[in-house]
Amino acid sequence: MERITFENKDITVVGNLFRPDGFEQGTKYPAIVVTHPFGAVKEQVPTTYAKLLAAQGFLTLVYDASYQGESGGEPHFSDFPSVRVEDIRCAVDFLSNHPDVDPERIGALGICAGGGYTVNAAQTEMRIKAAAGVSTFDVGAARRDGVGPLGAQTVEYRTSLLERSAAARTREAAGGEVELFSLIADNPKFDMNDLSTIPMMYQEGYRYYSEIDPNPRTMGAFALSSLSQQMAFFPFEGIELISPRPLLLIAGSEADTLYYSQNAIEKAKEPKELVVLDGASHIDLYWKPEYVPQVAEKLTEFFTKHL
Repeated sequence: MERITFENKDITVVGNLFRPDGFEQGTKYPAIVVTHPFGAVKEQVPTTYAKLLAAQGFLTLVYDASYQGESGGEPHFSDFPSVRVEDIRCAVDFLSNHPDVDPERIGALGICAGGGYTVNAAQTEMRIKAAAGVSTFDVGAARRDGVGPLGAQTVEYRTSLLERSAAARTREAAGGEVELFSLIADNPKFDMNDLSTIPMMYQEGYRYYSEIDPNPRTMGAFALSSLSQQMAFFPFEGIELISPRPLLLIAGSEADTLYYSQNAIEKAKEPKELVVLDGASHIDLYWKPEYVPQVAEKLTEFFTKHL
């Protein structure tokens, strides 16, 4: 593994580069940009898949999004979809000029929100020759409408969040303190003492980030000022533009976010494929040994064929 940096405008993005098993100097390899979930960091699920793909002959790049993890950007713990998409483009810049990469064989993989950002970037980033998402998540729809029936949000609540986000931005512009927002603790519908009120993705996500694969740089809460930009994001609106380049989405049959992948695939044009793993939830595909090898095998098959 090699620690690397690249620039997104005036922000330094920090990443890790994994070279293929049996790496030979002077050989040009296919490469894959791996984009992390909302709130995650590069060392978690992105590295899990980056290592597995590197073992199959790909050069893989994981990185912390701008404003998150080890990367620069203030206020930290912000998530701006347009910047997240630009991070992917800048990662492709880096790989396109790397001496060990064949610039005509660059793919992109995103997990959770990273899947949504990857699909969005691939629509107009022609250097991405194949795009894949695992447990793909639509941040815009989730912030506007909530996650699934259990997390459904009213128009009134959405409006109140937008008003709070606007007020937070005004305070920041005046030099005031950055207000952080928690998707669980700050939602009045959710009761931590009654887990039946909380969508399964959030329950399992909390356990994954706090117990299974904790990291001190994860984003447990985010800058409220960035919420309005998340609501304004429609990642799948131009998804048909990916064609004739291939698209693969992988999701669990029991994921309360499965409908995001289904909606995306329905809008996309061929070649496209949705793989649904029986019995798996959204977070199961991050770490469970009964599912991760299946996902990695399908990703290897996909990228080997198309890169």
